[in-house]
Order: sequence, then structure tokens, then C-alpha cells
Amino acid sequence: SLMLYHLISRSEFAAHPNDEPYTPASLAHEGFIHLSATSEQVTWVANAFYRATPDLVALVLDEALLDAPVQWDATPDGRFPHLYGPLTR
Repeated sequence: SLMLYHLISRSEFAAHPNDEPYTPASLAHEGFIHLSATSEQVTWVANAFYRATPDLVALVLDEALLDAPVQWDATPDGRFPHLYGPLTR
């Protein structure tokens, strides 16, 4: 199965309760959680949006274990995977 990646600050992720699904602001505002599928996408996203995040980590997600659907969407920066629902921890 495909491995996907979600970038987040370690402290922000640690602040979410372990027994609740992870629901970042993008899920409420855009309807999905931003993901990356390649090292090139991870690097681009990190440089474009997280350059000032000192404790940046990449969550490694097995697509086969996700509860919500993943859809590949065209963006101005290429096709990226998006998780259309919360991330069950």
C-alpha cells in the first residue's frame, strides 16, 4: 500500500488528545487534510509552508489503514493527495 505524509509541528500534534481523531483547521476550512506522496512533495511543502516551524515532523500514514477516503486533486503546484475526513489515531 502507498505511504503518505502529513507535515505538522511536533508540539501541535502532541496537543491533540490521543483518543480523538486528528482534525486540523484545513479539514473544517477546506474539507480535507493536506498530504504528500513523494519526498519531492514533502520537501516542497516544508519549504513553502513550514520554513519557520522548528519542530517540524512528518506523520507517515499507510493509505490502506486510513478510515477516510484519499483523493488526488490537481492544484496549481501539481497533483497532491488529500484525506477527506479526520485522521484516526
